[in-house]
Amino acid sequence: MSSAKDVQGPRARGPEAAPGSGPELPARDRGADPEPPPPGGVLWSLSGDIRALLMLPAALTLQVAHPAVGAGVDEHSVFRTDPWGRGERSLRSLQLWVYGGEQAAEEGRRLRVLHRTIRGTDTRGRRYHALTPANYAWVHATGFPVYQHAARYLIRPMTPAQERALYREWLQVGRILGIHDRDMPQTIEEFWPYWKKMLAEEIEATTVVRELVDVDQPVPPPDRGPWPLRTVLRALWPVLLPPLARFRRFVTIGLMPPDARAAVGLPWSAEQEKRLRRMCAVLRVVVPVLPERLRYLPRARAARAVWAAEARRNG
Repeated sequence: MSSAKDVQGPRARGPEAAPGSGPELPARDRGADPEPPPPGGVLWSLSGDIRALLMLPAALTLQVAHPAVGAGVDEHSVFRTDPWGRGERSLRSLQLWVYGGEQAAEEGRRLRVLHRTIRGTDTRGRRYHALTPANYAWVHATGFPVYQHAARYLIRPMTPAQERALYREWLQVGRILGIHDRDMPQTIEEFWPYWKKMLAEEIEATTVVRELVDVDQPVPPPDRGPWPLRTVLRALWPVLLPPLARFRRFVTIGLMPPDARAAVGLPWSAEQEKRLRRMCAVLRVVVPVLPERLRYLPRARAARAVWAAEARRNG
């Protein structure tokens, strides 16, 4: 991601010099761990809501629209052979960043170790390393504009104060991931020039992007959950997969910010926009009246319960 002072991006570093490629220091030698987003903040309300599940495909697709990130996923990820396991691990990680407390920073360190060996050549013939600041920070950067845009449809438009709070909290997530402040725009005003430059000069329809929005791409039936459910899904999968693939493409493209959608070259019609707005209008009515156990994902629900109990004791 770009420096707060320069939308040209962070200073160039070779793959061998990528942050995180050296030995990890013991926690006591690293200084204080970065703080996760605050309880009760914008991210606490947003990222654990079940509607956030509909936002994730757009963010993930934007991540792999970066040539280096797309090449890394294409060459090193198991998303083709183990899509359900990959999705489950990604969701667990994201929830830890926000609701994990002391586990948040540990998860950030785990991810950096995991990405140390990911390197190669991208679609433009450039050498890449997953932990090169410009590459790793782009993966983080996609979350803010997707959350901001998709919330308008699925929840409500944010006020300027809420947008600024969301961005501050998303910077905290970046620090948890081990990204230096110099590699992240420090304000919204600095973020949007960086964003526009990345869309204009870097983002493209990579091989992985095309696969993620391809309704004919083979996907194995779910291998998680109770055995009876898995058995039923396996039997019905040939019937269920086509409409599910069309829905995945629909929400991926529809909840992607329009300027990013155009930069990647993904088609979107006025009729599709109307359908998206109708669907989201229903969700805005239905989800808020659901009980807590249905409205929030398990880790978010547990963290919210602990926070509420502490607030009652301190109140």
